[in-house]
Amino acid sequence: MNFFPNNVKLLSTPRFLEGGSSKGSFDNFNLALHVDDSQSAVLANRDLLLTHYNLPSSPVWINQTHSKISVNADSISSIVDADASYSKKIGTVCGVLTADCLPVFICNKEGTAVGIAHAGWRGLVDGIIESLVESFNCDGEDLVVHLGPAISQLAFEVGGEVKSQYLSKNKNFENCFTTLNNKYYLDLYDAARVVLKNFRVSSISGGDRCAYQESDQYFSYRRDGKCSGRMAHLIWMEKP
Repeated sequence: MNFFPNNVKLLSTPRFLEGGSSKGSFDNFNLALHVDDSQSAVLANRDLLLTHYNLPSSPVWINQTHSKISVNADSISSIVDADASYSKKIGTVCGVLTADCLPVFICNKEGTAVGIAHAGWRGLVDGIIESLVESFNCDGEDLVVHLGPAISQLAFEVGGEVKSQYLSKNKNFENCFTTLNNKYYLDLYDAARVVLKNFRVSSISGGDRCAYQESDQYFSYRRDGKCSGRMAHLIWMEKP
């Protein structure tokens, strides 16, 4: 179910797109410049992204560092360190890149503000979703959220120290972990829901894909390592 207003547009790019320029393990629609792909191929893919999806402007890219920093995309003139961005202007395209981490799309129900977060396990427990939600300056009940494609729980083994960090922050994260053969597995989707529930956000969709298992659809760092490309996740507003 999509709770988003009609003027708010969401996009998660596929691993493959006709006309994509990346080769080898990055085949063919890698959109990240920070991996070992050809820069010219990535720039060609970013041009294709703009034209194929008829974007209103080039995405506002950020330098993701697994932080809890959320920035106003309307005022960015160069790439800054952040893991979430938001906009209140029609035509500004907020974007993040992922290959297992969770993209969290957010807008208000009026369709006058949008944002997106890159939530890996570090950023999620450190507060990146909270940082983005607070930038809307409204009640959580007035927000709608979509959880984009990320790694699923049974593909995401983590150490005991990760579980300890989560539980020291919020005991409600306990149910986001399962144990198999003395190993811990984290459900990023459920962890995001725990955070959103604290803000009384109830309109939440998505959270049912697996970047690791669906190799025909998504890049996955856990699966492919440093040879993994990145998908883009974009959100913007059009005129109502």
